[in-house]
Amino acid sequence: MTAGHLSPEDAERLVLDHYGIVGRAEALSSERDQNFRIETAAGQRVLLKVSDPAEERQVTHLQTAMLQHLEQADPGLPVPRILPARDGAAEIELEAGGTRRVARLLSFLDGVPLASVAARSPRQRRRIGGLAGRTAAALAGFRHPAEAHGLIWDMAGAARLRDLLGEIEDPDRRALATAALDRFDGTVAPALAGLRRQMVHADANPSNILVDPADPDTVTGLIDFGDAVRTVLATDVAVAAAYHLGDGDDPLGPAGELIAGYHAALPLQAEEVDLLGDLMATRLMMIVIVGAWRARRHPENRDYILRNNRTAWARLRRLAGLDRQDAADRLHRICREDTADV
Repeated sequence: MTAGHLSPEDAERLVLDHYGIVGRAEALSSERDQNFRIETAAGQRVLLKVSDPAEERQVTHLQTAMLQHLEQADPGLPVPRILPARDGAAEIELEAGGTRRVARLLSFLDGVPLASVAARSPRQRRRIGGLAGRTAAALAGFRHPAEAHGLIWDMAGAARLRDLLGEIEDPDRRALATAALDRFDGTVAPALAGLRRQMVHADANPSNILVDPADPDTVTGLIDFGDAVRTVLATDVAVAAAYHLGDGDDPLGPAGELIAGYHAALPLQAEEVDLLGDLMATRLMMIVIVGAWRARRHPENRDYILRNNRTAWARLRRLAGLDRQDAADRLHRICREDTADV
């Protein structure tokens, strides 16, 4: 193992030494962690997750403890399970060249990322919302010393992205992002202070939602808890819904189906629904700003980092053209009337 990096061969040795598993490792794409799919000769698959060297140790433990909590709070929830090492440890400490990392072995969930599947439907969106809401409900009582760690993706702290607006080179796009950030600072941020807070997954994007490739309406899992944080609950559903805004004349309709599914699993308060339109716009604004900043810092990972940006710009522009009160009224109506199939 070189400093701060594992090869597939390193991953294979690690799971053999610590878990007694003989398998072939395949590296998977990831923004920060290193992930390896390990497959045995018998076809058993597990996921080896190795933390980013820059990640604080307590934050890594937060993710581990959260998955253990979910296993106890809702045993049937389709999220990864922590698999213990031979000595019973949930985490394995690694050190090389003065760099410390943490390895964990997780169950490998069936399905493919929603991002890899073209099919979309109201039932699918409601079920995605239902899974996200069910996960949040199971996390309601979870606390951890690192729960409020600083996270660039925490929507409640979106104001700090103002210094990064210069990363957006196109002046028209920069103006659009600036307007969304101004709206957040002036209207949204003050309203967040009175809303519910708890631990949430906070990143139910299409790459983290798994579906059955033979029946994409069947949602098989929610993965990647690397952005989990204690924050405003409404931001959790807004993140998920922002990726399902419609591309036609009714952008709120498809997103509303997901919100209805979330609401069926974890009822939203009226004040939370009031802000969902603006919170979806805030998430899209964060995608384009953080994406531009990270792509410049990590050109080797540019394609992965910017995978959602083109769509995010289009949806942000579409939301900017909606009347805020009309949008809030529409989402309230959806939550009252939509009988979600979750």
